[in-house]
Amino acid sequence: MAFRTFSGRFLAGLALTGFMLAAAGCQSSDNGILDLGFGKKDPTTPPPPQDPKVLASQLQAYCPRVTVRDGTAFFNTYAKGVQKPKSKAMRKPRNQAEAEQQAQEAQAAANAAATAPDESANIIYQASISDVTRDCLRANGQLTMKIAVAGKVVPGPKFSPGTITMPIRIAVMHGTDVLYSQIHPYQIQVTDPSVATQFVFTDSNVVVPEPSAQDYQAFAGYDETAPKATTDKPKKNHKKKAVVTN
Repeated sequence: MAFRTFSGRFLAGLALTGFMLAAAGCQSSDNGILDLGFGKKDPTTPPPPQDPKVLASQLQAYCPRVTVRDGTAFFNTYAKGVQKPKSKAMRKPRNQAEAEQQAQEAQAAANAAATAPDESANIIYQASISDVTRDCLRANGQLTMKIAVAGKVVPGPKFSPGTITMPIRIAVMHGTDVLYSQIHPYQIQVTDPSVATQFVFTDSNVVVPEPSAQDYQAFAGYDETAPKATTDKPKKNHKKKAVVTN
């Protein structure tokens, strides 16, 4: 009998304790005593900006990243009589149709290169770009960039020691606008045909208008499409014969 009384009181106490804990839990969500922050916001916290703008300090530290376009990281030269694949030109498209046409031409050239016969035995040398870097300086409303290109030259089966010339193009663009574009006929001496020759080329005169946003693009790569220098032939002087009159 005493056991039943004790059990009844114990169960009644548990029920009462559970009710008190539940009530305390409900009250704590109102007064914030046990509030863990889930689903509640501080009314004094300002909302995050919808369109964050670049700070002036961030813009001052901005230096456009240099990338190497597909198809311009390698420069191969072949023995005479061998058709060598051309690297993709860094031309400025005049409109959307021309941009799409250039993309199609690039894809066609890539497909042709994939199915072209192996001409590795006729390579004189292969030059490649392994790394690019840059440095920026601002003054008088202009951005001056120093762009460096590092790479190597690997002699091929048809190589003979001497001076080689590599056409390295440096360009800076803002959207489709070309702000700077210069091709450099960079020369290096390669004397040992059994090892690769390292090189570092630097263009220190890249000057463009100071950017107002972080939207400039800088490119470096080989460009074999530069027009060759032409020599003007001397003009012939046609002298009129003097008319003799009696």
